[in-house]
Amino acid sequence: MRPIEGLSILITGGGSGLGEATARHFAERGARVTITGRRADRVAAAAAAIGCNGVAGDVTDAADRQAMIDAAVDHGGGKLDVLFNNAGNMYRAPIEALEADKLFDIFNSNVLSAMLLTGLAVPHLAATRGAVLFVGSVHTRRSFPTASPYAATKGALQTLTQVLAAELGDRGITVNCVIPGSIPTEINVRAGLMTDQEVRDRAAALLSAQAIPEIGQGSDIAEAVDYLARAQWVTGAILDVDGGMGLGVTRA
Repeated sequence: MRPIEGLSILITGGGSGLGEATARHFAERGARVTITGRRADRVAAAAAAIGCNGVAGDVTDAADRQAMIDAAVDHGGGKLDVLFNNAGNMYRAPIEALEADKLFDIFNSNVLSAMLLTGLAVPHLAATRGAVLFVGSVHTRRSFPTASPYAATKGALQTLTQVLAAELGDRGITVNCVIPGSIPTEINVRAGLMTDQEVRDRAAALLSAQAIPEIGQGSDIAEAVDYLARAQWVTGAILDVDGGMGLGVTRA
């Protein structure tokens, strides 16, 4: 395991949710963290609270992607060790009601931008024998009606993880993916996947299928990201951090 202190890490979508929790985890342990996000006020507030570098920008914009890489390398003392592709959007609709522009948007946000940002990061990561991480979804383990657009993007990222692990391994770069379970992030609440009442009661349908019937926390994902970012002989892994939700537990 490489030491965490002094690691230079870029976290997209770091102004809230899993990205913010992961940024806090690394910053508290001495890493040089740069977070990004489209909402400048949210990114600035999160960066100030965490004590890290914040860069406002949209991962779907080519100039913004380059600015993110440059900022992270500069903040990291001239290097980049870890890229955590965490930014993403949600779009749900019945298959017969899908809208082409929204499909293009979610694939651009969740898949294409992550691929292009990773390409920009590769020369820097090769120099440090660094790590790339993606975020998958339990939607690829269990089927949720009307979630085909989101599930398809996450399935693409999980396949991409293994392809890039093979492609970049001889350059010393590890590529892994973490699959979060039922965690009350803003994207879940916005999409109607999880309400405040469900979080309080711990009785939503999401929990009934988990081996451990408890809501996860951002810190659970941060710990998994920490391991995958620093383990130097683990690559191509798809790590489920979901309380056993993917098992499809049935309780009598």
